[in-house]
Amino acid sequence: MNISLVLACLWALVANVLAMTPSKIYDWRHSHILIGIGIPLLGFVTFENGPSIGLVVPIAAMSMLLWPFIYLSRRIKSRGTGAVE
Repeated sequence: MNISLVLACLWALVANVLAMTPSKIYDWRHSHILIGIGIPLLGFVTFENGPSIGLVVPIAAMSMLLWPFIYLSRRIKSRGTGAVE
């Protein structure tokens, strides 16, 4: 296992630990930090391992950062239809 996959696994571990911490509302600061670290990490994984592994890593990341992905998809959908939710 090369260094980029080790870093991606550490990123996933940190994301899961942050998701298990108790909070009254979903902490968006954690998700923004994880996204900011995850995007360059995704490029690094794709560069070292190719596009096939590079497509698996964001799918795993979207499963951990589900709510930012849902809000992004709703925003894209509302721009296409002109409706505002």
